[in-house]
Amino acid sequence: MILPWLGYVARRVALTGLMLFGLVCITFVVSNVAPSDPAALAAGPDATPEMVDTVRREYGLDKPLPEQFVRYVTGIVVGDFGRSLVSTRTVAEDLSRYFPATLELVLLSMLLGVGLGVPFGMLSAVMKNRAPDHATRFVAVSLVALPAFWFGILLQLAFSVWLEWLPTSGRLEVSTLPPPPVTNLLLLDSLIAGQWATFRDASAHAVLPALVLSFPCLASILRVNRAEMIEVLSSDYITAARAHGVSPWRVVCVHALRNAMLPTLAMIGLRWGWMLGSTVLVETVFDWPGIGLYAVSSAIAGDFKPVMGVTLLIGLNFMVANLIVDLLYGVLDPRLRTARA
Repeated sequence: MILPWLGYVARRVALTGLMLFGLVCITFVVSNVAPSDPAALAAGPDATPEMVDTVRREYGLDKPLPEQFVRYVTGIVVGDFGRSLVSTRTVAEDLSRYFPATLELVLLSMLLGVGLGVPFGMLSAVMKNRAPDHATRFVAVSLVALPAFWFGILLQLAFSVWLEWLPTSGRLEVSTLPPPPVTNLLLLDSLIAGQWATFRDASAHAVLPALVLSFPCLASILRVNRAEMIEVLSSDYITAARAHGVSPWRVVCVHALRNAMLPTLAMIGLRWGWMLGSTVLVETVFDWPGIGLYAVSSAIAGDFKPVMGVTLLIGLNFMVANLIVDLLYGVLDPRLRTARA
């Protein structure tokens, strides 16, 4: 049993590495076919041709493309994504500042989406074509149709301006003492440091953006889980389990949910990548200092190194999430890990 499992893991890891190399090649090609001249951008609008040539040599842009590609891949392997032409800091330094904010927001949104989507999907399937089912389907369709920026502004008006329950934007109030950076996740770092006032303030700031970002994820997981649960609950082995007197709770939550979770896991993995790549609207509305705003501002300025760094980071997270989903597939369905490649 161990060898098939190790072979299954090795195949998935190798496929992930191959996809990551493909993404590296794509980002390099895109950054080199861009119409703007990064050396002229870094030198400034008043730079002379000699100054532009100096900057081009400094950043290695005068080298042949194969040599630039080798340097690009070598740098990525050691965590060097290049230097931002606008901020003059390394892209890795900027990503370490902005990515934890996005990661914290996406984690909270995913917890809401999975924690509510799976139970309500099960409830909707068990109560098929009854009032709870109609209500959950109506909510799911509504949540998918709501534009994130518009709904975020409505929540700000309702809970921040009119009711004054929650802050409007940012991660912390200016007067709040931030915790010592351990993970750069404010909620976790404030718990580690025992700063409960900071934890409450960070939680209050994260409620509205996490809620807005979680709604499409919640709706997708709910709909997929409902459809799979309905199909599984009508299968023969569920009928046999009920005929043998197995409790309804065990039939639904153990036997049916285990098989219905396979497509739901796939949706969770896809939503993780989509949420990382679609935070820019939410971060803009709530002034959340994440990689979405960083990538957009860099693209507007024609600074492609940060854009490529963000693309690689999101792609890596997407691939790792799908790798974890594939491994969980093998746990839930042993036939997958024993099958030949």
